[in-house]
Amino acid sequence: MLSSLTRQELIAVTQRPEALIVMAPETYRQLFDDARRERLARLARTGTPLWATELRSAAVRERLAEVEVLITGWGCPPLTAEVLAGAPRLRAVLHAAGTVKEHVTGACWERGLVVTSAARANAIPVAEYTLAAILMAGKRAHRFAAAYRHSPGTWEPWRDAVPDPSNYRRTVGIVGLSNVGRRVAALLRAFDVTVLAADPHASAASAAALGASLADLDTLLRRSDTVTLHAPQLPETRHLLDRRRLALLRDGAVVINTARGGLIDTAALTEECAAGRLDAVLDVTDPEPLPAGSPLYTLPNVVLTPHIAGALGSETYRLADAALDELACFAEGKAPLHAVDGADLPKIA
Repeated sequence: MLSSLTRQELIAVTQRPEALIVMAPETYRQLFDDARRERLARLARTGTPLWATELRSAAVRERLAEVEVLITGWGCPPLTAEVLAGAPRLRAVLHAAGTVKEHVTGACWERGLVVTSAARANAIPVAEYTLAAILMAGKRAHRFAAAYRHSPGTWEPWRDAVPDPSNYRRTVGIVGLSNVGRRVAALLRAFDVTVLAADPHASAASAAALGASLADLDTLLRRSDTVTLHAPQLPETRHLLDRRRLALLRDGAVVINTARGGLIDTAALTEECAAGRLDAVLDVTDPEPLPAGSPLYTLPNVVLTPHIAGALGSETYRLADAALDELACFAEGKAPLHAVDGADLPKIA
């Protein structure tokens, strides 16, 4: 319980490190309620300011000179060599969000800082959203909803004309066995579907442990009724689903993207959806947001949402809790729960 000390926290309280929160104002308000601020105070020494949005003002620089731990989040500025020079006691950066690439610089790795991420905590709502999207798309709910809006008062003749609304014995292709991809595969075990996975860094055994069969990407695309993307956005994965690969998908297949918009060639996907050959559920796009004139806004076989799959509302407390769990480990001298290895950056989000 947040209101009581765990054994780990009882030990940590005698050796509390100096900590500073660095993130955007809205992020701080979302992640840190009274209970989590109280837990932070039990685990660490905090001064004034407790929380900062920048690292250049005199007051923040004074805090940085004493800080051992930074708890970072969306909106944290880059931790450059100049910033680190003013933080001689800094030993750990505990990120209360997913990717650390936007603020953890090469200087942090050179310094040997401990870096952790709450990517696994953020993967939970993304995987839940993705599962819902898979099931709703398989049932063609988006097509039924669009037709119903334009034909109020009647179900005929369009209700029976929607093609093959079913999830039974469908094949779902997961592109990328990331934190989210693995969790989606695990969730799909409860359903009568076949799961394929494509990931150059995964083994057949690791995929099988999740209930999936490993396949190369082109084979996965040819065999899948629904394809969901969970690969990192890297130079080599930009337009991973390009015109050629989209053409491999069978007629009526559904493309779901809750990862990064740049994984798909937007122009090519728009053409396929406008022709009615493919359906799409897109929580992320390239560009983001789409320009106002994009046909994807109005096509009946496309569902667009404004980047909502990740932690929102009370879900964001998982991110703060993950960072505070890491802080408890740090204070006790234990290994981090979810450390980020700088050597892995070229292949992770």
